[in-house]
Amino acid sequence: MTDERAWVTQPDLASRRFGGSVLWANDETFAERENLITPAAPVFHAATFGHKGQVYDGWETRRRRAPGSDEAVLRLGLPGVISGVVVDTAFFTGNYPPECTVWALAVEGYPSTDELRTADWQQIVPRSPLNGDTRNPFDVASDRRFTHLKLEIHPDGGVARLRVHGAPVPDPALLDLSALDLAALENGAAIDSCSNMFYSVPTNLISPGNAQVMGEGWETSRRRDDGNDWVVVRLAAPGTLRLAELDTTHFKGNAPGRATLSVTADGTTWTPVLDRVRLQPDTRHRFPVDAPEATHARLDIYPDGGMARLRLWGAMTETGRSDFVRRFAEVA
Repeated sequence: MTDERAWVTQPDLASRRFGGSVLWANDETFAERENLITPAAPVFHAATFGHKGQVYDGWETRRRRAPGSDEAVLRLGLPGVISGVVVDTAFFTGNYPPECTVWALAVEGYPSTDELRTADWQQIVPRSPLNGDTRNPFDVASDRRFTHLKLEIHPDGGVARLRVHGAPVPDPALLDLSALDLAALENGAAIDSCSNMFYSVPTNLISPGNAQVMGEGWETSRRRDDGNDWVVVRLAAPGTLRLAELDTTHFKGNAPGRATLSVTADGTTWTPVLDRVRLQPDTRHRFPVDAPEATHARLDIYPDGGMARLRLWGAMTETGRSDFVRRFAEVA
């Protein structure tokens, strides 16, 4: 991508991995709309022809012979505040759209595609030029929480991927704030920092669902010193932890040997809540913990290796609940 933006490190709220879906497109003659939100990077195999021509890993519409534009409507897997979008035209060279517009919508429940198409959409990226075979980034200035997105291409062509980077903002009405995973991305938690992300990003640790392969976890490079690797998670809200799950599923020859867990409420004083425990490869480990009120948790692995998921179950404090509800109200 040219002109790399800092927000590309934020989660892709539209990703199929997080439950995103492409609900509708007015045309998908050459390539299916669902490809837009595939987590993997687009690929291309030259001279690979199907019944509709060259096979493209993306969404591609027919050549327009009348005025107008083509559209695709997406439901975000993680509703939230959008920092920026990337319209990736990888491998589309003579058939990419010259321009695009991006719209967003916040709606409750599960509307039909007909209801979405006639809804009051807000423009978050004005009509802008696109380059072919390029990851085209666009900043989004809105601080509203959105649930759906619409990509409009002018007039037609192919887009490989649409990435929607931002911060998840869950609806408190859909959660039990007295018993939830305080480290879950979908509940509003985030990665603050980590020592190493050589093979994969630590956001995978707190992503929804179980890891299907090793690449969907967090894995560090091999250490050649006396140190250890670690990751710090900002909890969804201040709370008290009751149960920790350290999951090494799919990590067989590269799981950490041991791990510790500590928490903090002030960012400086860390309280151990899980002593250095031995870990087994390819295993979901569950440990009861008795933790004080905390805003952040730190997982240390010894000396290095990979973890599929980190789950920290507990309850929000009264202050945490108030902050959580207020944040939703401010962006809804």
